[in-house]
Amino acid sequence: MTSDEVVASQAQELRRGTVVLACLALLEEPQYGYALLETLNDAGVTVDGNTLYPLLRRLEKQGLLVSEWNTDESRPRKFYRVSPEGAEIRGGLVREWRDLVASIARITKEN
Repeated sequence: MTSDEVVASQAQELRRGTVVLACLALLEEPQYGYALLETLNDAGVTVDGNTLYPLLRRLEKQGLLVSEWNTDESRPRKFYRVSPEGAEIRGGLVREWRDLVASIARITKEN
């Protein structure tokens, strides 16, 4: 593997855990899966549909998201939004994220 390939692989590992937090943050307003996928990618959180859709189902099963079908348009779409429990968990994850960023900043500055 080249150095660039190793960096890309490790960066993917770093991003993997951040997708949950990004979804909980973005789904304060209801969105359907494909729109969320585009929003994440536009924001620089690269994720593919084969990762996102199972994640949304898992978060819903855990009670962090709620969903409802919109059948008003020609294609029914399942809209997701953060649940009250999900909003509480998001707050804790944001605090953890900020602490982690500060820790990594200190570590990289020291080295």
